[in-house]
Order: sequence, then structure tokens, then C-alpha cells
Amino acid sequence: MSALSRRSWMIGVAGVLLASSTKAADSSDRPAPALMLAGRYHPGLDISAYWVSEKYDGLRGYWDGQGLFSRGGQQLHPPAWFTQGWPSVPMDGELWAGRGRFEEVTSTVRQQVPNDAAWHRIRFMVFDLPAHPGVFDERLLAYQDLVRRMDRPWVVAAPQDKVLSHEALRARLQQMVRDGGEGLMLHHGSSTYRAIRSDDLVKLKTHDDAEAKVIEHLPGKGRLKGRMGAMLVETPTGLRFRLGSGFTDQQRQHPPAKGSWVTYRYRGFNESGLPRFATFLRERPDFVPPVSRP
Repeated sequence: MSALSRRSWMIGVAGVLLASSTKAADSSDRPAPALMLAGRYHPGLDISAYWVSEKYDGLRGYWDGQGLFSRGGQQLHPPAWFTQGWPSVPMDGELWAGRGRFEEVTSTVRQQVPNDAAWHRIRFMVFDLPAHPGVFDERLLAYQDLVRRMDRPWVVAAPQDKVLSHEALRARLQQMVRDGGEGLMLHHGSSTYRAIRSDDLVKLKTHDDAEAKVIEHLPGKGRLKGRMGAMLVETPTGLRFRLGSGFTDQQRQHPPAKGSWVTYRYRGFNESGLPRFATFLRERPDFVPPVSRP
């Protein structure tokens, strides 16, 4: 990033922070924003080139400079105070209420009429600036400075640091999980912001997980008679399988709606390509299925 580009960026940030973002966003849903997507951790990565942060178990949030949107492009409806004074600079982050409180976040952000008390428990964890022209090493400093200038306690610059080895990374992951965290994100310091899935951004968790669409509710038998026994789900690539474990009694009584997306855990794949030991994890209202290409 040239000195001129950096100076132009900082002048722009300083300018937009002098006034509140009062222009109303279009109330209709928009196309899914072009966000950077995470690949999966694998051996061979140059770990010294990456910044490491917590993988927050919340909902991806995109501030386009005027309004707050989900990963899928749905406009969110926080109380006016939540985004008052936010800059016209686009911000990429996570709406997060703390470890183990994913359902609380989804319940809060899906309401058309905001619950003020519930939104007071949510933080916007900023971890990138999509419109910034620099590499992540530079965007990291820029978003930290931007959040500091915003001076909103519920807007937090996601902490980033380095680890020295893959062994240290695994040890940090294990400690994160013991502390109730979901996993880690690794962001390549030399990467520009590109709306693709690549090794520029990598996630590391103790288990594999993926998303599937609910096709049908299958009736339960015996102890589960009168409730859902399993769900027939379909992956984005068209594979179908039954998802029968991991549900609470309440979820079996009121299962995720047909056509909605859910996240499941699994342990590798069978020879047929289906996930092994698939277990329901949670609903995923912000999931955007990949666009199939001819």
C-alpha cells in the first residue's frame, strides 16, 4: 500500500468519523455481500505469516457504511443507538454475545422490532475492513485505529497475535476449547481483501462441521413417537442423508423449518462421500450456499 493510498484512507476515515451515519439504508434485503471466506487449516501452512484470533460463535455482520446486514444480505434491525455514529467505512465483523451464547444472538438479531435489553448484551467484533486497499498487516492497524476513534464500548477490535509454531497453535486451540471457545481463525498478513475462499483466511477447530438444508422431518418411533425422529438434509453439493442425533427434546418438538439451513458436526467421510457420525449442532440462519457454476 503506497504512502499516498494510506494517507487517502486515513483522511477518509477521519472525515467520516466527524459525523454520524444518519442516512437510512434500503429496508429491502440485498444480494449477499462479497465477504472473505475461510478455508480449513491444513499442514504445510507457514504459520509465521498468520495472525491468530478467536473464532467467535456468533453471526457474521457486515456494515456497508449505511446499514448492518447478515452474511446472506438480510438487513438487520438493531436499536438506533447501536449503529449511531458509525462511519461510512465498510466493516466486517461478528455479532457476538460471549462464548456459548450463539442462540441468544440469533434470537436477538432476527427480531424485526429490536429488543433493546438484548442488544445491550451484543458486541460487534470488528476483524476486517473490506474496502481498505492494503494487506491484512495494514488493515489490522487500520481497524484497530478506526474502532478506537469510534469510541463505542459495544464495538470491539478483534484481538490478533502471532504464534511461533504449529504445536503452539494446537496448544492454544485446546486451551480455547477448554475455556468454552469454538476455535481459531488464521489471517495471512500479506493478503488483500478478496471475496473468495482460500488460505488467506483459515479456520481451525477440534471437529469438522458443515451446513445442510432441511428437506424433510422424519417421524420418531418409540420414545420419540409424536416428535421428530430425524431430519433428511441435503448438502450444497446435492448429497442427502439423515441427521438424527444432537437434538434437544424442545428441538424435536419444534424442529428447524423445512428449507432452513443447519450446521452439523462429523468425523470424516464414508466411501459414499457422506459424513460419518453426523450430529446436529445448531440452526444457521446466516448461511449462504455457494453459487453453482456451469
